[in-house]
Amino acid sequence: MAGPGGRMMAGGPTERSMDFKGSGKRLLRRFSKEKSSLYLMLGAGTLSVALSVAGPKILGEATDLIFAGVVGRQMPDGTTKEQAVDGLREQGDGGLADMLTGVDFVPGDGIDFGAVGQVLLAALVVYVGAGLLMLVSTRLSIRVINRVVFQLREDLQTKLARLPLSYFDRQQRGEVLSRATNDIDNISQTMQQTMGQLINSLLTIVGVLIMMLWISPLLALVALVTIPLSVFVATWVGKRSQPHFVAQWKVTGKLNAHIEEMYTGHTLVKVFGRQDESARDFAEQNDALYEAGFRAQFNSGIMQPLMMFVSNLNYVLVAVVGGLRVASGALSIGDVQAFIQYSRQFSMPLTQVASMANLVQSGIASAERVFGLLDAEEQAPDPDPAERPEELRGSVSLENVSFRYDPEKPLIEDLSLSVEPGHTVAIVGPTGAGKTTLVNLLMRFYEVTGGRITLDGVDAAKMSRDELRSAIGMVLQDTWLFGGTIAENIAYGASRAVTREEIEEAARAAHADRFVRTLPDGYDTVIDDEGAGVSAGEKQLITIARAFLSDPVILVLDEATSSVDTRTEVLIQKAMARLAHGRTSFVIAHRLSTIRDADVILVMENGSIVEQGTHDDLLAAKGAYARLYAAQFAQALAEVD
Repeated sequence: MAGPGGRMMAGGPTERSMDFKGSGKRLLRRFSKEKSSLYLMLGAGTLSVALSVAGPKILGEATDLIFAGVVGRQMPDGTTKEQAVDGLREQGDGGLADMLTGVDFVPGDGIDFGAVGQVLLAALVVYVGAGLLMLVSTRLSIRVINRVVFQLREDLQTKLARLPLSYFDRQQRGEVLSRATNDIDNISQTMQQTMGQLINSLLTIVGVLIMMLWISPLLALVALVTIPLSVFVATWVGKRSQPHFVAQWKVTGKLNAHIEEMYTGHTLVKVFGRQDESARDFAEQNDALYEAGFRAQFNSGIMQPLMMFVSNLNYVLVAVVGGLRVASGALSIGDVQAFIQYSRQFSMPLTQVASMANLVQSGIASAERVFGLLDAEEQAPDPDPAERPEELRGSVSLENVSFRYDPEKPLIEDLSLSVEPGHTVAIVGPTGAGKTTLVNLLMRFYEVTGGRITLDGVDAAKMSRDELRSAIGMVLQDTWLFGGTIAENIAYGASRAVTREEIEEAARAAHADRFVRTLPDGYDTVIDDEGAGVSAGEKQLITIARAFLSDPVILVLDEATSSVDTRTEVLIQKAMARLAHGRTSFVIAHRLSTIRDADVILVMENGSIVEQGTHDDLLAAKGAYARLYAAQFAQALAEVD
């Protein structure tokens, strides 16, 4: 990517240490504005879990009724439960007698299907209620998450608007786009897939633990034996996985940057025969992404098998101890059945929480990258209250201005210049002399490091940037169009609603009207952001028409005519002469023949103005300008020969 003054900047994300806890807490703090919805979601989720947790206990009662009916039907009628149990002991079947002491049966009575039906109906009502409440909780969760992500996107967009141009000069465009799109989408998907389930799992763990303690503290203690092992497994796998997820999303950003650069510059890639080199770079980064993604998913993927092993171990312990308790008559078979269900319900949320670790780690890694962008140093805020000129006339003054991109490398030193309203100032000089930098300082894309720039007597640093830039119309060498009609692209330069007549008038002033009317749909012809269907010169004419429509006090043309043919360039110069009346114009040009009529020509070398004057005066001085002019004249003769 081209940096300031046409220099190439390295780009790439700044290395930061991974802060899982800090980024996670910061992401959770973004839910503070949704407290009311969160409370409703938690309330519905809690009630849903409470009903779900009550289900196994109710079904256990149905099991006890059925088992009591089966046992009672096999016992002699007319006796009591105690007599039947004593009879079994007398027969030497003490084990069965001990077990039946915990069964509430009536000798001679079979299964009470009416009571069983009532219990099953109660279980059905409980589970339906739990499902409906979970539906409410899920809907609220989705709404809250979408609001938070919506606000995060808005904050990121606002942040991008507040970042200085120097930030984008240091970063690859694809890397920034990856953070604004892929990483935020990953955060959204992570929260959608984990937040509701995570809350439900934690509530289920608490509810099930209460029910297990109620049924049998001993069995609950047995079930809890495996908890430390589960925590150890989750912590160990999480620590191994998180660095790989950070690397995965970092490499994703770099790969996106490479793809974006190769796509936008595919013509140059083919012209210079760099397809193989581009393919090799892509393969290297794609391999790096594969390795990082494989390690991240593999390390986090072993979480679920390990947790399933712990869950099965817990199931075996509960089944064995529960069977012994039933055999001793300390628990009914229904309670053990319910407890086994609870042990599964207890282990399942732990497994789910552990299996979500890879998603959570991936989402937090993306959140850290987004927060890194949100934490980037912003441009200085506009002064409050901001000053503004009493009348915008276009008088510009540079007073002892100094500037440097690198603190150790001066670029512009002690530059002073006064431009009267309505004058045309041409800036010429070799590449890297500071011509574009001067314009960037005027627009406050960069802040001066010394001195000041005034507009109509007011320090530009004390004006709001919007106020300053609204007074300046700028046309760059690199054209920028967006997907839409030609009329919409031209109207983009106006700060107010404009009519079709005003759009066409601006196009005629820029000599764009003729070629626009030759297009199939004229001004309603739709073009994409690459300007497909129009030539480079025609795109430049559209951007010049856009600047004309903005009706600025100051016009800045940075190599604005470099992409048009000589005839069109002459027409633009004539149109500029008409438009320049009452406006101050800054023209950066390499072709000196285009600025012969400028009121003053500035010749810059190494960030300093070495000469200034009219075209004739500078030629007569036989200095730097004369040498530049002679070089171009000699080149022109060589081309003719």
